[in-house]
Amino acid sequence: MSKIYAGGRLRRLREERGISQAETARVLGISPSYLNQMEHDSRPLTVPVLLRLTEAFGVDPAFFSERDTTRLVADLREALAGELADARISATDLTGLASRMPGVAQVLIDLGRRNHQLAERLVGTTDGRGTHQEAPRSPHEEIRDFFYRHQNYLHDTDLAAEHLAEEIGIRPGDVVQALTARLEDRHGVRLAAAHGDHLHHYDDVTRTLHLSARLRPGQRAFRSATQLALLEHGDELDRQAAEEFPPGTPAHTLARIGIANYFAAALILPYTAFHTAAEEVRYDIDRLTDRYGLGYETVCHRLSTLQRPRLRGVPFSFVRVDRAGNMSKRQSATGFHFSRAGGTCPLWNVYEAFAAPGRIHVQVTEMPDGQRYLWTARAVTRHRGGWGEPGKTYAIGLGCEIRHAHRLVYSDGLDLTNTSAATPIGMGCRVCERLDCPQRAAPPLGRPLRIDQNTSTFVPYPVADSPA
Repeated sequence: MSKIYAGGRLRRLREERGISQAETARVLGISPSYLNQMEHDSRPLTVPVLLRLTEAFGVDPAFFSERDTTRLVADLREALAGELADARISATDLTGLASRMPGVAQVLIDLGRRNHQLAERLVGTTDGRGTHQEAPRSPHEEIRDFFYRHQNYLHDTDLAAEHLAEEIGIRPGDVVQALTARLEDRHGVRLAAAHGDHLHHYDDVTRTLHLSARLRPGQRAFRSATQLALLEHGDELDRQAAEEFPPGTPAHTLARIGIANYFAAALILPYTAFHTAAEEVRYDIDRLTDRYGLGYETVCHRLSTLQRPRLRGVPFSFVRVDRAGNMSKRQSATGFHFSRAGGTCPLWNVYEAFAAPGRIHVQVTEMPDGQRYLWTARAVTRHRGGWGEPGKTYAIGLGCEIRHAHRLVYSDGLDLTNTSAATPIGMGCRVCERLDCPQRAAPPLGRPLRIDQNTSTFVPYPVADSPA
């Protein structure tokens, strides 16, 4: 086992829990001076100490591994692409910073993004587009980042939803009945048909939850569960949202809705039972949708949240994209990095899924840092129901690191050890490090191009050779 130096993460974990060095040392059975040396990376974490840490703090051992910094390093590379290109800092510097001082790394990332936003607004001012443009980072983007930071798992919310599911008797096959009874008996809320374009509408005056007749049973269950979360846990939803977003702002309202939706999924798919079922069928999504009577996207999203300490499922990344590459959902419990600068990689199988809707596509990919993933992707379509009315089509992607792939039924028949069989993908063309990719749609950030009228290359944006 290689030595683990994770002083920054150890110190930050202790400070977040409000525990002193002396108290932590007592719990771990070591001296305060020894703990201080570990927090300053003078000594590595030993196996006995690591085991006691995971037990005392309820975290997975992987929390202290180098793999835990993958996303942070990727964010740093994106935020500081110019400095990397100018050789002011190195990739090794970024890795060390992410590992030893994650708080400082996050501040640099935030400053880099803020600088990018200010530059975009300045461009708008000088090219005649106006001075009152909205910053590129919308409230919806802030909420995506909120769940991304929490690795798409809200522990207290998940536990509360599971306890409520036990109380009201949530079982596959009669979820709608159980939720309807709870809404009526506890809150005096009755269900009625919704009209017009509304999928659902709650009237607080008449205590009526209107649900569209176009909703399938699983969708009716989800809307009912979300309303139940708002009624029974509204104060807690407010508190959680207010921890990161000022009350009264659009981001706070969206965070409240997002947490309520998370609660709803955890209520209709209680953690322990769903985790057991997922492991039993080796994460076969179709079998899980049949068992629970829910949609493909709902099941995939719930699979991406199974990160409860001591009862973890496969850590997944979840993504929803449209044909144009717009990413409307992205959550990750893994080190997979979603770029904010430009689109996603065209070699990714989420785009192949549009060619054969309804079929699950499987792909082994490799990122520029050598990390490999197993991805599944499937296109799903939603219609309003009327003839000729436009619908919505998305590709749903669900991926995990290759070290977990053997736990998935989709790995059967694949040679997971064959690195040459993996499709090389990147975070997005503008920040991708694969300079020889023939599919590149934009020149790489911070790299001068080799422009020669007498020469053409298969690679669309050849990069100039670095000076000797």
